[in-house]
Amino acid sequence: MKRYTDAKTYDNQTPSVVTIGTFDGVHIGHKKIIDRLIESAQKNGLDSVILTFFPHPRMVLQQDSNIKLINTIDERIQILEKTGLTSLVIHPFTQEFSRLTAGEYVQQMLVDRLNVRHVIIGYDHRFGRNRNSNITDLASYGIQNDFTVEEISKQDIDDVAVSSTKIREALLQGDITRANTFLGYEYMLTGIVVKGKELGRKLNYPTANLYIEEKYKLIPKNGVYIVKSEIDGTIRFGMMNIGTNPTVNGTQQSIETHFFDASFNLYDKKIQIQMLKRIRDEKKFDSIEQLQEAMQQDEDFSRDYINSLV
Repeated sequence: MKRYTDAKTYDNQTPSVVTIGTFDGVHIGHKKIIDRLIESAQKNGLDSVILTFFPHPRMVLQQDSNIKLINTIDERIQILEKTGLTSLVIHPFTQEFSRLTAGEYVQQMLVDRLNVRHVIIGYDHRFGRNRNSNITDLASYGIQNDFTVEEISKQDIDDVAVSSTKIREALLQGDITRANTFLGYEYMLTGIVVKGKELGRKLNYPTANLYIEEKYKLIPKNGVYIVKSEIDGTIRFGMMNIGTNPTVNGTQQSIETHFFDASFNLYDKKIQIQMLKRIRDEKKFDSIEQLQEAMQQDEDFSRDYINSLV
Protein backbone atom coordinates (compact mmCIF):
# COMPACT_ATOMS: atom_id res chain seq x y z
CA MET A 1 0.00 0.00 0.00
CA LYS A 2 1.32 3.42 -0.97
CA ARG A 3 0.64 6.22 1.46
CA TYR A 4 0.22 9.89 0.58
CA THR A 5 0.01 12.72 3.12
CA ASP A 6 -1.68 15.07 0.65
CA ALA A 7 -3.86 14.42 -2.39
CA LYS A 8 -1.55 16.75 -4.34
CA THR A 9 1.24 14.17 -4.13
CA TYR A 10 -0.87 11.20 -5.28
CA ASP A 11 0.49 9.41 -8.36
CA ASN A 12 -2.61 9.48 -10.55
CA GLN A 13 -1.28 7.89 -13.74
CA THR A 14 -3.61 4.92 -13.24
CA PRO A 15 -7.32 5.80 -12.91
CA SER A 16 -8.86 4.89 -9.56
CA VAL A 17 -11.80 3.52 -7.64
CA VAL A 18 -12.22 5.68 -4.54
CA THR A 19 -14.06 5.49 -1.25
CA ILE A 20 -14.12 8.42 1.15
CA GLY A 21 -14.46 8.65 4.91
CA THR A 22 -12.90 8.94 8.34
CA PHE A 23 -12.72 5.15 8.82
CA ASP A 24 -12.18 5.52 12.56
CA GLY A 25 -11.67 2.03 13.94
CA VAL A 26 -11.50 0.39 10.50
CA HIS A 27 -14.18 -1.95 11.86
CA ILE A 28 -16.02 -4.85 10.22
CA GLY A 29 -18.49 -2.45 8.57
CA HIS A 30 -15.65 -0.47 7.04
CA LYS A 31 -14.00 -3.66 5.87
CA LYS A 32 -17.12 -4.58 3.93
CA ILE A 33 -16.77 -1.34 1.96
CA ILE A 34 -12.99 -1.78 1.55
CA ASP A 35 -13.43 -5.34 0.24
CA ARG A 36 -15.94 -4.05 -2.33
CA LEU A 37 -13.51 -1.26 -3.28
CA ILE A 38 -10.63 -3.66 -3.86
CA GLU A 39 -12.82 -6.13 -5.77
CA SER A 40 -14.07 -3.39 -8.12
CA ALA A 41 -10.57 -2.02 -8.69
CA GLN A 42 -9.05 -5.41 -9.46
CA LYS A 43 -11.90 -6.32 -11.80
CA ASN A 44 -11.43 -3.15 -13.83
CA GLY A 45 -7.65 -2.77 -13.66
CA LEU A 46 -7.82 0.38 -11.54
CA ASP A 47 -6.12 1.55 -8.34
CA SER A 48 -8.09 1.09 -5.11
CA VAL A 49 -7.88 4.33 -3.10
CA ILE A 50 -9.16 5.42 0.29
CA LEU A 51 -9.41 9.17 0.71
CA THR A 52 -9.44 10.09 4.38
CA PHE A 53 -8.68 13.22 6.34
CA PHE A 54 -6.56 14.26 9.31
CA PRO A 55 -7.07 15.95 11.66
CA HIS A 56 -10.65 14.77 12.13
CA PRO A 57 -12.97 17.50 10.76
CA ARG A 58 -14.51 18.09 14.20
CA MET A 59 -11.06 18.83 15.64
CA VAL A 60 -10.77 21.70 13.16
CA LEU A 61 -14.33 22.98 12.90
CA GLN A 62 -15.24 22.55 16.58
CA GLN A 63 -11.99 23.29 18.36
CA ASP A 64 -13.65 23.00 21.77
CA SER A 65 -14.76 19.49 20.80
CA ASN A 66 -13.27 16.81 23.04
CA ILE A 67 -13.71 14.14 20.40
CA LYS A 68 -12.11 10.79 21.17
CA LEU A 69 -11.13 8.47 18.34
CA ILE A 70 -10.77 4.68 18.27
CA ASN A 71 -7.47 4.83 16.37
CA THR A 72 -4.56 7.20 16.28
CA ILE A 73 -3.66 8.07 12.70
CA ASP A 74 -0.67 5.70 12.85
CA GLU A 75 -2.89 2.84 14.09
CA ARG A 76 -5.36 3.50 11.30
CA ILE A 77 -2.54 3.29 8.75
CA GLN A 78 -1.27 0.07 10.35
CA ILE A 79 -4.68 -1.61 10.04
CA LEU A 80 -5.33 -0.40 6.49
CA GLU A 81 -1.93 -1.70 5.35
CA LYS A 82 -3.24 -5.23 5.93
CA THR A 83 -6.30 -4.87 3.68
CA GLY A 84 -4.73 -5.16 0.21
CA LEU A 85 -5.50 -1.54 -0.62
CA THR A 86 -3.42 0.08 -3.40
CA SER A 87 -3.23 3.60 -1.98
CA LEU A 88 -4.16 5.55 1.13
CA VAL A 89 -4.47 9.31 0.77
CA ILE A 90 -4.54 11.19 4.09
CA HIS A 91 -5.43 14.72 3.09
CA PRO A 92 -4.95 17.56 5.62
CA PHE A 93 -8.28 18.87 6.83
CA THR A 94 -8.10 22.63 7.30
CA GLN A 95 -10.52 25.54 7.62
CA GLU A 96 -9.65 26.49 4.03
CA PHE A 97 -10.36 22.96 2.78
CA SER A 98 -13.71 22.91 4.60
CA ARG A 99 -14.82 25.96 2.60
CA LEU A 100 -14.53 24.24 -0.79
CA THR A 101 -17.89 24.03 -2.54
CA ALA A 102 -19.11 20.60 -3.58
CA GLY A 103 -18.17 21.34 -7.18
CA GLU A 104 -14.68 22.54 -6.25
CA TYR A 105 -14.16 19.50 -4.02
CA VAL A 106 -15.17 17.04 -6.74
CA GLN A 107 -13.09 18.76 -9.41
CA GLN A 108 -9.95 19.34 -7.35
CA MET A 109 -9.88 16.19 -5.24
CA LEU A 110 -11.62 13.42 -7.16
CA VAL A 111 -11.15 14.40 -10.79
CA ASP A 112 -7.86 16.33 -10.98
CA ARG A 113 -5.88 14.64 -8.20
CA LEU A 114 -7.28 11.11 -7.86
CA ASN A 115 -8.20 10.54 -11.52
CA VAL A 116 -11.38 8.84 -10.36
CA ARG A 117 -13.46 6.51 -12.52
CA HIS A 118 -15.72 5.02 -9.85
CA VAL A 119 -16.74 6.10 -6.33
CA ILE A 120 -18.08 3.67 -3.73
CA ILE A 121 -19.82 5.51 -0.93
CA GLY A 122 -22.33 5.08 1.89
CA TYR A 123 -25.94 6.12 1.34
CA ASP A 124 -25.65 8.94 3.92
CA HIS A 125 -22.37 10.46 2.68
CA ARG A 126 -22.32 14.26 2.63
CA PHE A 127 -19.64 16.57 1.28
CA GLY A 128 -18.80 20.11 0.27
CA ARG A 129 -19.08 23.34 2.26
CA ASN A 130 -21.32 22.82 5.30
CA ARG A 131 -21.76 19.22 4.12
CA ASN A 132 -24.67 20.41 2.01
CA SER A 133 -24.34 17.92 -0.89
CA ASN A 134 -25.33 14.25 -0.93
CA ILE A 135 -24.95 11.10 -3.01
CA THR A 136 -27.49 12.30 -5.60
CA ASP A 137 -25.40 15.41 -6.15
CA LEU A 138 -22.26 13.28 -6.40
CA ALA A 139 -23.88 11.12 -9.08
CA SER A 140 -24.71 14.30 -11.05
CA TYR A 141 -21.10 15.44 -10.84
CA GLY A 142 -20.12 11.96 -12.00
CA ILE A 143 -22.13 12.30 -15.17
CA GLN A 144 -20.42 15.62 -15.87
CA ASN A 145 -16.93 14.26 -15.14
CA ASP A 146 -17.06 10.71 -16.50
CA PHE A 147 -17.12 8.73 -13.26
CA THR A 148 -19.78 6.46 -11.79
CA VAL A 149 -21.10 6.30 -8.23
CA GLU A 150 -21.97 3.11 -6.37
CA GLU A 151 -24.07 3.40 -3.23
CA ILE A 152 -23.57 1.16 -0.21
CA SER A 153 -27.21 0.85 0.77
CA LYS A 154 -28.68 1.46 4.21
CA GLN A 155 -29.64 -2.21 4.33
CA ASP A 156 -26.06 -3.33 3.63
CA ILE A 157 -24.72 -1.08 6.38
CA ASP A 158 -27.50 -1.98 8.84
CA ASP A 159 -26.93 -5.69 8.18
CA VAL A 160 -23.46 -5.32 9.70
CA ALA A 161 -25.06 -3.54 12.69
CA VAL A 162 -21.83 -1.85 13.71
CA SER A 163 -20.61 1.74 13.80
CA SER A 164 -17.71 3.69 15.22
CA THR A 165 -20.17 5.28 17.67
CA LYS A 166 -21.24 1.88 19.02
CA ILE A 167 -17.60 0.88 19.45
CA ARG A 168 -16.79 4.07 21.34
CA GLU A 169 -19.76 3.48 23.62
CA ALA A 170 -18.66 -0.10 24.31
CA LEU A 171 -15.12 1.04 25.18
CA LEU A 172 -16.37 3.78 27.51
CA GLN A 173 -18.49 1.14 29.26
CA GLY A 174 -15.47 -1.14 29.57
CA ASP A 175 -17.09 -3.76 27.31
CA ILE A 176 -13.87 -4.69 25.54
CA THR A 177 -15.29 -8.01 24.32
CA ARG A 178 -18.12 -6.28 22.47
CA ALA A 179 -15.80 -3.62 21.07
CA ASN A 180 -13.37 -6.27 19.78
CA THR A 181 -16.23 -8.17 18.12
CA PHE A 182 -17.28 -5.02 16.27
CA LEU A 183 -13.69 -4.12 15.34
CA GLY A 184 -12.70 -7.58 14.11
CA TYR A 185 -9.40 -7.26 16.03
CA GLU A 186 -8.25 -6.47 19.58
CA TYR A 187 -8.46 -2.85 20.65
CA MET A 188 -4.98 -1.41 20.93
CA LEU A 189 -3.16 1.23 22.92
CA THR A 190 0.14 2.50 21.53
CA GLY A 191 2.61 4.62 23.45
CA ILE A 192 5.98 5.14 25.07
CA VAL A 193 6.91 3.40 28.33
CA VAL A 194 7.81 6.04 30.90
CA LYS A 195 8.83 6.00 34.54
CA GLY A 196 5.93 6.02 36.98
CA LYS A 197 5.80 5.99 40.78
CA GLU A 198 7.09 2.38 40.74
CA LEU A 199 4.31 1.32 43.12
CA GLY A 200 3.92 -1.97 41.23
CA ARG A 201 7.55 -2.85 41.82
CA LYS A 202 7.04 -2.41 45.58
CA LEU A 203 4.05 -4.77 45.37
CA ASN A 204 6.08 -7.37 43.41
CA TYR A 205 4.10 -6.47 40.30
CA PRO A 206 6.44 -4.24 38.25
CA THR A 207 4.57 -2.42 35.52
CA ALA A 208 5.20 -0.66 32.24
CA ASN A 209 3.64 2.80 32.48
CA LEU A 210 2.28 3.75 29.05
CA TYR A 211 2.27 7.37 27.88
CA ILE A 212 0.02 8.05 24.88
CA GLU A 213 0.93 11.27 23.12
CA GLU A 214 -2.26 11.55 21.06
CA LYS A 215 -4.74 13.13 23.47
CA TYR A 216 -7.61 12.33 21.11
CA LYS A 217 -7.10 8.57 21.59
CA LEU A 218 -10.02 6.98 23.43
CA ILE A 219 -8.98 5.28 26.67
CA PRO A 220 -11.43 2.56 27.81
CA LYS A 221 -13.22 2.71 31.16
CA ASN A 222 -11.00 2.49 34.23
CA GLY A 223 -10.44 -1.05 35.42
CA VAL A 224 -8.27 -4.14 35.15
CA TYR A 225 -7.86 -5.88 31.79
CA ILE A 226 -6.12 -8.93 30.35
CA VAL A 227 -3.74 -7.84 27.60
CA LYS A 228 -1.01 -9.00 25.25
CA SER A 229 1.85 -7.35 23.40
CA GLU A 230 4.55 -8.38 20.98
CA ILE A 231 7.88 -7.44 22.54
CA ASP A 232 11.15 -8.21 20.76
CA GLY A 233 9.34 -10.69 18.52
CA THR A 234 7.66 -12.60 21.38
CA ILE A 235 4.00 -12.43 22.42
CA ARG A 236 3.77 -11.50 26.08
CA PHE A 237 0.58 -11.65 28.13
CA GLY A 238 -0.21 -9.61 31.20
CA MET A 239 -2.75 -7.51 33.03
CA MET A 240 -3.31 -3.79 32.70
CA ASN A 241 -4.75 -1.32 35.16
CA ILE A 242 -6.31 1.86 33.84
CA GLY A 243 -7.09 4.27 36.62
CA THR A 244 -5.87 6.52 39.40
CA ASN A 245 -4.57 4.01 41.98
CA PRO A 246 -7.10 5.11 44.65
CA THR A 247 -5.74 2.75 47.33
CA VAL A 248 -2.63 4.94 47.56
CA ASN A 249 -4.64 8.17 47.06
CA GLY A 250 -3.66 8.64 43.43
CA THR A 251 -5.48 11.30 41.43
CA GLN A 252 -4.09 11.17 37.88
CA GLN A 253 -5.09 8.48 35.40
CA SER A 254 -2.32 6.07 34.43
CA ILE A 255 -2.09 3.03 32.17
CA GLU A 256 0.09 0.37 33.79
CA THR A 257 0.76 -3.15 32.53
CA HIS A 258 2.36 -6.05 34.37
CA PHE A 259 3.69 -8.67 31.95
CA PHE A 260 3.75 -12.25 33.24
CA ASP A 261 6.92 -14.33 33.39
CA ALA A 262 9.02 -11.58 31.89
CA SER A 263 11.85 -9.36 33.02
CA PHE A 264 12.95 -6.61 30.68
CA ASN A 265 13.59 -2.90 30.59
CA LEU A 266 10.99 -1.17 28.44
CA TYR A 267 11.71 2.42 29.43
CA ASP A 268 11.57 4.82 26.47
CA LYS A 269 10.42 2.04 24.12
CA LYS A 270 7.33 2.38 21.97
CA ILE A 271 5.01 -0.58 22.46
CA GLN A 272 1.52 -1.55 21.37
CA ILE A 273 -0.77 -3.39 23.75
CA GLN A 274 -3.87 -5.33 22.67
CA MET A 275 -6.75 -5.54 25.14
CA LEU A 276 -8.39 -8.97 25.40
CA LYS A 277 -10.83 -9.01 28.31
CA ARG A 278 -11.98 -6.88 31.23
CA ILE A 279 -11.60 -8.40 34.70
CA ARG A 280 -13.10 -5.85 37.07
CA ASP A 281 -13.56 -2.20 38.02
CA GLU A 282 -10.77 -0.33 39.70
CA LYS A 283 -11.40 -0.34 43.45
CA LYS A 284 -10.08 1.45 46.51
CA PHE A 285 -8.95 -1.16 49.04
CA ASP A 286 -8.63 -0.61 52.77
CA SER A 287 -5.01 -1.68 52.84
CA ILE A 288 -2.01 -2.48 50.64
CA GLU A 289 -2.37 -6.13 51.71
CA GLN A 290 -5.92 -6.27 50.33
CA LEU A 291 -4.68 -4.70 47.10
CA GLN A 292 -1.95 -7.32 46.78
CA GLU A 293 -4.47 -10.08 47.41
CA ALA A 294 -6.78 -8.69 44.69
CA MET A 295 -3.86 -8.46 42.25
CA GLN A 296 -3.02 -12.09 42.90
CA GLN A 297 -6.64 -13.03 42.17
CA ASP A 298 -6.49 -10.92 38.98
CA GLU A 299 -3.34 -12.75 37.95
CA ASP A 300 -4.87 -16.18 38.62
CA PHE A 301 -7.97 -15.26 36.59
CA SER A 302 -5.80 -13.88 33.77
CA ARG A 303 -3.60 -16.95 33.56
CA ASP A 304 -6.65 -19.24 33.45
CA TYR A 305 -8.12 -17.14 30.64
CA ILE A 306 -4.84 -17.06 28.70
CA ASN A 307 -4.47 -20.83 29.03
CA SER A 308 -7.98 -21.23 27.61
CA LEU A 309 -6.84 -19.44 24.44
CA VAL A 310 -4.12 -21.96 23.67
